Amino acid sequence: MKNLLYKSLLVLPALLFVLPALAQPSGPPATPIDGGLSILLAAGGAYGIKKLRDYQRSH
Repeated sequence: MKNLLYKSLLVLPALLFVLPALAQPSGPPATPIDGGLSILLAAGGAYGIKKLRDYQRSH
């Protein structure tokens, strides 16, 4: 019973803090992914492939 009381005291404040967060205004309806982010994703993928190939060659 004591354990249930402690869990309830931990969960109750979390629920109370979530409710005001739901009332916040939302951002723009659609955020476009520009060219810079696409280039970073492609560079990260290429770097990952290079590291994978280097690892396979050494083992």
